[in-house]
Amino acid sequence: MSINRENIRSVLVYVGLDRLGDGLLKLPFARGLRIAFPNAHLTWFAGKETSVYAGVLAPLVADALDDVIEYGGVGLHPSELIKPRPLKGCRFDLVIDTQRIFWTSLSAWRIRHDQFISPAAKFLLSSVKPKIGYKSPKAMQRQMLDLLEIASGMTFETPTKLNLDIPQPHHDMAADLLPAGPRYIGFAPGSGGRPKCWPLDRYIALAEMAEASGAVPVFLIGPQEEEWATQIKTALPNALLPLQHGNRARAHGYNPLFTIALGTRLSGAVSNDSGIAHMLAVAGTPLIALYGPTVYEKFPPMTDAITVIRAETYGSREMTAIPLDDVNQALQTLLASAPAS
Repeated sequence: MSINRENIRSVLVYVGLDRLGDGLLKLPFARGLRIAFPNAHLTWFAGKETSVYAGVLAPLVADALDDVIEYGGVGLHPSELIKPRPLKGCRFDLVIDTQRIFWTSLSAWRIRHDQFISPAAKFLLSSVKPKIGYKSPKAMQRQMLDLLEIASGMTFETPTKLNLDIPQPHHDMAADLLPAGPRYIGFAPGSGGRPKCWPLDRYIALAEMAEASGAVPVFLIGPQEEEWATQIKTALPNALLPLQHGNRARAHGYNPLFTIALGTRLSGAVSNDSGIAHMLAVAGTPLIALYGPTVYEKFPPMTDAITVIRAETYGSREMTAIPLDDVNQALQTLLASAPAS
């Protein structure tokens, strides 16, 4: 059985939630939806929580999605299965469920629909199934593109980079804060969860080594890590913190497009598994990415210019297991080949 794309006038995509890194990785899927179903009304449904597509990344999906629904109440608890159907009064020609937990997918299946695509329980609930012998890829981005191929019958390649139209004011501000000449090296010590963070004192020590090698340290810290700014500036008076640099920078806020513009000014960067790592990848910044409890293969940043250092190499999934000397060696290798900005 196949889906006739010409007959599809309404599509709902069910996701749990979308953080910044998720949103960037899912952009090829969101854009592909519009290609596959050009005449359909496309609804993005975050069943558990928020979606950056309703917030900071909304401009990037304005041409792809018609609606973004947050806090949809689907995927929170199995008791949903005995409650009234979600989205009462709505019916969709096609629902694409991107989750893999069976009861969650069963809850999404209760949204009224004509066709349903879901990878849960080996596509048990799906109106259309993949070819015999199909094996799900490790990377979330490829998993979603596979769902789109199954739903549409089209082919969607895995992107090696993401092309975004960064507004010129962001580039202008980035150039003011990081003017041409010096060799800037970025350090992104934060993350959405502290277990994913390499210790701040090691980032500071690494930045001191980079400074001794002639580079200018640039710390990219978000609102959750602003209290680190004083410690960083005390240890590294010459370090730059462009996201905290006065009212002009704050006017750009923590806009990810501004952070990407800053990334284009860097000769390289070191980051935890975080949204900023994905922004730097989009910027094309050569990246050293540090991984502990999370799995690189599931959410790899969209770049080929990456060196991955894993805590498990040192017998643990704790970030503290990653030695400073090994990260510095990778950074010195990067510095040796990195041009000035």
